[in-house]
Amino acid sequence: MSKKKGTGRVAEIKDIVLIYLEDAPVSFARIEDIMPDRKKDWYQIRLLMLQIPLQVVTWILKAEYINGDDFFMNGKSIRLEKVEAPALPGEHDDLPETSPENGKEIDAGESADSAEKNQGNIISFFKRKNRGNSQKT
Repeated sequence: MSKKKGTGRVAEIKDIVLIYLEDAPVSFARIEDIMPDRKKDWYQIRLLMLQIPLQVVTWILKAEYINGDDFFMNGKSIRLEKVEAPALPGEHDDLPETSPENGKEIDAGESADSAEKNQGNIISFFKRKNRGNSQKT
């Protein structure tokens, strides 16, 4: 087995990671906390395992292991890989490069057009539920 190096993406608190066991994905987890361990250059990483039932575990790892390098636990190869949601093609093509949050104004014509394009339907589950109940009586 070749030792794999991390992806270069630094994992931080609140990030979702995919856990690989022997190069096979086995579970997702959210990083809840990263604290220095008493051993130099090691960290206690608290993970919320995203499975049923939810479980919190604490692993003691070096920074390079948190960021994707292979390590061994009970003789088995383990690797953490930071998960990033893929951007959908064209998802942000119509957005300006600056936003009001950054203190820059958006052209009013652009924002009105894109707002009209992105209008969606609102579906009330309450109305659907009541409609279903009225049909039964």
